[in-house]
Amino acid sequence: MEGLDLKQMSAMVDIIAEEKGLPKDVIINVIEQAIAAAWRKDNGDREMNVRAVLNTNTGEAEVFVAREVIEDGLAYNPSTEIPLGEAGKKAKIGDVVEESHKVSTFGRVAAGTAKQVIIQRLREAENEAVLSEYEDKIGTVVTGTVARIEPRIIRVDVGRGSGIMPKSEQIDGEFYTVGSRIKVLIKKIEHGDKGAQLILSRSCPEFIEYLFRQEVPEIDNGTVEIKGIAREAGRRTKIAVTSTVPGIDPVGTFVGGRGVRVGAVMNEIGDKEKIDIVTWSDNASEYIREALSPAEINKVEIDGKKAKVFVSEEQQSIAIGKQGQNVRLASKLTGYDIDIELVKSVKKKKKNNVEDALLSALEDSAEE
Repeated sequence: MEGLDLKQMSAMVDIIAEEKGLPKDVIINVIEQAIAAAWRKDNGDREMNVRAVLNTNTGEAEVFVAREVIEDGLAYNPSTEIPLGEAGKKAKIGDVVEESHKVSTFGRVAAGTAKQVIIQRLREAENEAVLSEYEDKIGTVVTGTVARIEPRIIRVDVGRGSGIMPKSEQIDGEFYTVGSRIKVLIKKIEHGDKGAQLILSRSCPEFIEYLFRQEVPEIDNGTVEIKGIAREAGRRTKIAVTSTVPGIDPVGTFVGGRGVRVGAVMNEIGDKEKIDIVTWSDNASEYIREALSPAEINKVEIDGKKAKVFVSEEQQSIAIGKQGQNVRLASKLTGYDIDIELVKSVKKKKKNNVEDALLSALEDSAEE
């Protein structure tokens, strides 16, 4: 093969596998994809369904072109279809038959295509293998280095691998610089057309939970629990906590002496984001009251998953919050659709004072 020695590549399969840390069959599959791409470049078109088989012992390859059998006399696409009369005696309409072609030589352009495919597929396979190491780390926080800043994503190096932090996973208003070290949560591994991609996050509620776990050892020993988190990253977070031990103040445990524990979390996410730590309750009415903190609530009426919350006029803006943020986060935290309503004010009727009326009448008669 001009510019692409199959025998040499077959002999190097073991070396490439060891160097890249990939299984031998992955390397063979990559080479076979490259052979198929090169053959298609020289002999066919993109529509063709082509596969290649490499014999690593002999260094020879065979290409197979698959086509669907259709009825004779119909217009057909020769790249993907073949008439029944040309498909062989045993073929039936709807079958897929393959034509085999021995690979001997390719043109310079096709050989160049094959090399590009090998480089690209090996890079993707290597990336897949590296990312597979992070599958058991999904949901954990690691420290990474900002490698590149793009308009919609931040690329972060995390150990052997690298990942991206999309705009939606960034803390609103946070500024990143190349080379800076940041903590990120490994959210998921996303598999797409361009291979696997590690998705990182600093905006998700799980990131806040991890940070508190680092500061509040009582979570690990079961003394206190996090029951729910609602977050708008960079602005405000509400976290509901409870204690499993009588006499233990869960909110105070999370805040820490002089606010040192919640302060440590805020140092990581930035002081622009406010954190409300409230007491969880299995009583829906009480939980909703707590969730709407710091607003003072007069009354809560619950109907299914909807709740009407009555507040005084001076507490209305506090309950709703800036741009509806407080009530929105309280709804997310509790799972109830919360509607804030004003308490109806009752006008007091003036009472008739008989004494005042008599005195007034006497004063008028005296003047006369």
